[in-house]
Amino acid sequence: MRWSVIDSPIGDLCLAVDDTGLCCVRFGAVDDVEPLTVPDPLLTETHEQLKAYFAGERTTFDLPLSVPAGSTFERAVWQQLTRIPYGEMQTYGDVAKAVGDPGAARAVGVACNRNPLPVVVPCHRVVGAGGKMVGFGGGIPRKRHLLELEARVAFENLWT
Repeated sequence: MRWSVIDSPIGDLCLAVDDTGLCCVRFGAVDDVEPLTVPDPLLTETHEQLKAYFAGERTTFDLPLSVPAGSTFERAVWQQLTRIPYGEMQTYGDVAKAVGDPGAARAVGVACNRNPLPVVVPCHRVVGAGGKMVGFGGGIPRKRHLLELEARVAFENLWT
């Protein structure tokens, strides 16, 4: 696994890739990450796409992903998260219904918390019933920032 830390408007993001794709995004720097001495094309591409996302220039990611872990339910939730349109939100209950288990809103919350690729797999687009701002592994201020960014860009894109 190869690691890199990038600066973003929501703080440092620690990225990890393997030979298959992007496998981890963590909030905050990781102390034991050694700087790469040779540029890694996938880490560079991931950094560029995230930079464009935060600049409001990219609304989707086009990166190979490598997620070997996760239960069948978690993987279904993570897949469903990628279907939530940019600038929109769904409730935990909406996601539970979409993956075929309408009573599993709390389990969806757990799966979102275990999402190994936050931002890229947009768990920040999932909110509580009635649009309540609850739960996010990176903290509510980061979630609010991401949702506000996407809402602003989506609104601007309607008028251009």
